[in-house]
Amino acid sequence: MSATPIYIICSPRPLVGKTLLARLLSEFLLLKNGTVTAFDINLKEPSLLEYLPRITETAEVDNTFGKMALMDRLIVNDGVAKVIDLGFHAFDEFFTMTDEIGFLKEAARRGVAPIILFVADTDRVSARGYPMLQEQIPANALVTIDNEHVVRGELPPAMGHGRIIRVPALPAFLKTYIDRLNFSFTGYLRQEKDSSTELHQWIRKNYSSFRDLELRLLLQRS
Repeated sequence: MSATPIYIICSPRPLVGKTLLARLLSEFLLLKNGTVTAFDINLKEPSLLEYLPRITETAEVDNTFGKMALMDRLIVNDGVAKVIDLGFHAFDEFFTMTDEIGFLKEAARRGVAPIILFVADTDRVSARGYPMLQEQIPANALVTIDNEHVVRGELPPAMGHGRIIRVPALPAFLKTYIDRLNFSFTGYLRQEKDSSTELHQWIRKNYSSFRDLELRLLLQRS
């Protein structure tokens, strides 16, 4: 069996587009593979569970039982891709835990491939969090997300190396449209016949970025 990917979408900052990215990635994987399991680790931010209740479970990392229950689900090479929407409040606790238990080594031993998607920002908290991930995460498993709605301009120099996925900013009226709880990115692609619309091209661009990321993952393990 090929490696089972785990996509961990994270930032130590709130309101940088993590849940939006988790929605996009989860819908892409569901479209491509027919199945995906998502985990929502959030307190006050927009909840992935509200958008994708059929494929999303809640998880906790602020107690030992919650940590063990989550790790038990993630460390299984079952061929079902996992997406974690990691709330900013849990950033430090989660990566302290994964470092202490040797999660990356155990994942590799079991045929599981974690990919960390760090949503960049220009603040001091992000500037401290990113080097911490660089120390713990192999370069080929750490991807910087350049959300142009958040980072208006160039990425901070420290975050401008390695793998980068750029998410173009949408006009405010389209952002409001996709923020509706009943909105589906894949549903829109299927229903909107005009592929030249800005939203159609935006979704396809992001789906293409995820497909390229998957291909690179396969190539580095072949």
